[in-house]
Parts: sequence; C-alpha cells; structure tokens
Amino acid sequence: MSKQRLIVPVILSGGAGTRLWPASREAYPKQFLPLLGARSTFEETLARVSDRTIFADPIIVTGEDFRFLVADQLSRAGTAGRIVLEPMRRDSGPAIAVAAELAAAADPEAVLLVLAADHLVTDSGAFAATAAAGLAAAEAGALVTFGITPSHPATGYGYIRPGDLMDGRVRMVAAFVEKPDEETATRFLAEGYLWNSGNFLFRADVFLAELASFEPAIAAAAKAVGSTIAVDQVGNLSFERIDRDAFAASPAKSVDYAVMERTDRAAVIAADYAWSDLGSWDALWALADKDEAGNAVRGAVSLAGTRNSYVASDDVHTAVIGLDDVAVVATKDAVLVAKRSVAGELKTLVANLRASDDTRRLADEHRKVLRPWGSYESVDRGERFQVKRIVVKPGARLSLQKHFHRAEHWIVVKGTATVEVDAETKIVRENENVYIPLGAWHRLSNEGKIPLELIEVQSGSYLGEDDIVRSQDDYKRV
Repeated sequence: MSKQRLIVPVILSGGAGTRLWPASREAYPKQFLPLLGARSTFEETLARVSDRTIFADPIIVTGEDFRFLVADQLSRAGTAGRIVLEPMRRDSGPAIAVAAELAAAADPEAVLLVLAADHLVTDSGAFAATAAAGLAAAEAGALVTFGITPSHPATGYGYIRPGDLMDGRVRMVAAFVEKPDEETATRFLAEGYLWNSGNFLFRADVFLAELASFEPAIAAAAKAVGSTIAVDQVGNLSFERIDRDAFAASPAKSVDYAVMERTDRAAVIAADYAWSDLGSWDALWALADKDEAGNAVRGAVSLAGTRNSYVASDDVHTAVIGLDDVAVVATKDAVLVAKRSVAGELKTLVANLRASDDTRRLADEHRKVLRPWGSYESVDRGERFQVKRIVVKPGARLSLQKHFHRAEHWIVVKGTATVEVDAETKIVRENENVYIPLGAWHRLSNEGKIPLELIEVQSGSYLGEDDIVRSQDDYKRV
C-alpha cells in the first residue's frame, strides 16, 4: 500500500442493544451511552481511529432514527465522517457490503477496518499496533479478523482456531467455532483458541469478490445501492441515504455466515488488549472499577452487605442490602433487579414489554426523549393533562406544527424563546408564558446562545406524540 493510501474505518452503529435494558433502549441504544467513563463506546471507537496520518474519515453505517445522535457525537468528538443510513436492518453482511462499495468507488484496493460501535477496547495503542501488524496480510488479499486472547473460558463468545502462520503475527483461520459450553471453553483456552471479536481488516475489492461468490444477492444489492445512494442535506449536516428497494432486495445475513466462515482467505491476528462486546450487565461489571467487596457502582447508590454486584442509578437514590452477584439498574422510569449473569432472559423480557401496548414505550424509549433540536421529558401526567420539561439547543427550532386534540401552555424557566402562533411572533423571556390554543399553527425557536428550558403543560382529550401535523421542519420530518 502506498504511503498516501489511508485505512478506511467502517463503523457499524445500527444495533438496538436490548441486553443492557433499561439503560439501553431501541431509541437510544448502548453504543451512544456513557456506560464506562464520560464517553460513549461510539465516541471511544471514533477516538481509536482518529489519527489522520493512518486513518481516513470513517464511514458510519447506522439507522435513520440514529442519524442525529451520530452527527451530534461526531461533532462532540471533533471529527468528520460519512453517515450512511440504512432504511432497515439487514445484519452486518449487507451493511459492510454497502460500505465496501462506497469505498471501492474511490479506490478499489482501499483497506477497510470494520468495527462495531458498541465494543469496548481499553488500550488504543495496542489496538492500533494490532491493525498495523495485520495490514500487510490484508493488502495481500487476506480477510483478517481480530482474535482476542481469552482472559477466561467465556461461553458467550464464538471462538477461532488459528492455523498456519501467514505473515508476522497473522495466521490462517483453521476453524470458526460456535459458542461452547464451559468445559469446551476451558479446553479452548488451553489449546490457544481466540475469541471472535467481529472486527475485520481487508481490501474492499477482495471482500466484494468473495461476497459475490458466496452471496451474489447481497453483492448485487450492495452494488445497486452504491450506484443509487442519495445525499440528503439537513442544514449543515450531510447524510447518505440507501435506496430502500435496492437494500430490501438483500438477504439479511451476518458477515460471518455470508463470507468469513466460507472463504479460504480468512486469517486471524491475535490481539492482547482487553476487549468486550458489552453484551450483558455481567460483562460491564467485569470491566468496571470495583470496591473492596467487588461492587461496581454508578450514580446515587448506597450498599450494605452486598458483594460482587453492579448497581447503577440515573436519578433516584438506589439502596441495595444483602444481595450478592446481582445487577440493579434504576432509570427514571424502570428498575431492573436480576442475577448479574442474566443475558438471554433479559432479551425475552424486553420482547414481552414490546408486545404489550401498556409497556411498549418502556422497551423503546427513555422518559427523556432526544430530538435533533434538543430533548423533552415527561414530568407528570394524568387524565387530560401532561407536564413536560423541554430543552432546545442554541440556534435550533422545532417544526411548525399544530395539534387536533390538545392545547399547550409554555413557561420559560431559562433563556429566551421566540414563539410563532398563527403567524404572530412573540418573544417570551424567563418567568413569562404563552398559550397555544388547540388547532393553532405554532413553532418554538431558540435564537440565543444558551440552552432554552421551558415547562410545557398540555391539556386535552388525547396527548399522544402522534397528534402532530407538521407544515415545515428543519430536519425534514414533514
């Protein structure tokens, strides 16, 4: 590879992360949460590929609903990237194929570094060294996967059996192995097997050729997507939209099943850094700092007679007494108390929540709901009324909208609001209020330099979020 050619990071960021409910939910999944430290795992992933002498701007493949979350955290990280929007989930194989087509359009031999946005790597230096050590093999045509040297006989990961030495630290893959039982995992540990991390390094053209051989329908769909992708400009943000029909033609399949477990080009490089896919509260406990009793805590927490537990609280003070090996996670609207090792049962619980009209929102949204203009949070509600706390970012504004079933009062508690009501514009300052009659066209803007905070009191016969008719919207939601 010439010195001018940079590695192209491809960051997959479209998952739902239900195994860390109630902290992680469909509308705000784990890759965007600061689960360990101040930054989200997505921001940590961006940081690992931030050296622009080695890495090009990343290609981020995500869902429509996450586009503003991705843009916001990209901005916070001080970096640029191509944001590619999937119209539906099709697993990792089609997502990587689309990214490979986009990279290959500029350089067919571009080397892609494929990363999951929700994985944790504790040593960025060791990660970069591993990528550098696998680069020559990838340039030569190998599909290199990062195998993690196991720290214990884990039963929640797939394994890789390394084969013959290929180049430096890179070996051919002798076999991919499904998740084992504990006895088999212990044997794998002794025999030098590696955890399959799901991170890859390969040339775009080589991957696409192998994909076309094994999964021609996925390859054809990705090629069609690459030639029809549309750029959507929203203010100063740019999104690349995948054509829905072209992408829908692709079968849903993981990259492991589509290519890696079938190709004779699969290679593996052993990585010695600590790694986790954060697939359970147990995994998060294992990586967190702990007290002398083995407890990891986050937020307002008090413990007594409790050992080897993970306890986190977003808001309400949470006390745990006399429990061992548990996960207790308290958010503003839900509390989980479970054995720390629970994973599969939690997915079932979330599926059950989603199946009921009464609890579906708990599976999909937090009480605080993020919007591209800011956020809103339900404070109280009862028959025919609801109270919300609304925060609008500086320079942002809501859509021009009306409601058929509710009227609203807005009371400004911080900042200055510019309010349009039926073509009349009003300036509403702190401790002032404005009334929005039922059926009136209205819009809220923050033209100031600090966040605008207000209390909204809704009253009416129906208070659902779907009682909104938009006429104009800066974020193209009309």
